[in-house]
Amino acid sequence: MDCLFCKIVAGEIPSHKVYEDENVYAFLDIYPCAEGHTIVLPKKHFEKFTDMGEEDAATLFASVNKIAKIVGDTLELEGMNIGINNGEIAGQTVAHVHVHIIPRRAGDGEGNMHTIVELHPPTDNLAELAEKLRKSF
Repeated sequence: MDCLFCKIVAGEIPSHKVYEDENVYAFLDIYPCAEGHTIVLPKKHFEKFTDMGEEDAATLFASVNKIAKIVGDTLELEGMNIGINNGEIAGQTVAHVHVHIIPRRAGDGEGNMHTIVELHPPTDNLAELAEKLRKSF
């Protein structure tokens, strides 16, 4: 497989590993948004988050929770953004599920997840949209 992240997990490409267990691998991003920007990925290859089953997703996020707490405590962070770019249109540049833990500090711009997309869709249809989504479960 020609996957950059699979090659990192296999040790074929070097990384600055911060954590590893039987299910996940975490390393520092080489193009960080902030000091301590950490990438967490499942060792098992999935292109997108929505390709994962519930058990694999739960395992990944249990590890993200643990790693985020350690990153936050160790770097004495005031906050962090935790997120996934799911699909190329959403900014996913490596086709292997990965979660970004981005440290935040006062004075760094202090934007929230809403600042990622500047488009503000209409909100007059929220009840209808929520109902449509509920019916899909």
